[in-house]
Amino acid sequence: MEFKEAKNKFVQTWGALGSQWGINKTMAQIHALLMISNEAISMEDIMEELQISRGNASMNIRALMDWGIVYKEYKAGERREFFTAEKDLDELAVKISKERSKREIKPALKVLKEVSSIEANKTEEERHFVEQTSKLYDFVLKADNVLDKITEYKDNWLAKLVVKIMKK
Repeated sequence: MEFKEAKNKFVQTWGALGSQWGINKTMAQIHALLMISNEAISMEDIMEELQISRGNASMNIRALMDWGIVYKEYKAGERREFFTAEKDLDELAVKISKERSKREIKPALKVLKEVSSIEANKTEEERHFVEQTSKLYDFVLKADNVLDKITEYKDNWLAKLVVKIMKK
């Protein structure tokens, strides 16, 4: 397999996986392209490589920047904007986990807490509903807490390393 074919296959596959991670295909393809690039890429080059419109590229780059996994870079003497992706896979995983928790898990917890707090003393069906949604709330809360602990550990580990380096 030639480089260009391998690169295209990776970008297409990463794009297809994007929907499973809660992002759209184009957003994932842009991320893939930036992640594997050895230098920052202009929006025009992204548009050309992926055959997408300026509006589509701009909207998805902005979303990736909101997630904290794509950054804008400036090159001296260039008017165009250039973009690069987070290259540290541990940091990428932490940022995606935090963002997904904020966008998906926290809202789900709010709903589960609300629906499991209804008064359920009329029927067996109501009691069962409250029991099951309460169990689900507890489970999702525990999972979210574990995720928080993992990302806190990563943050603390990183902070400790920075302090250690600064002391040298």
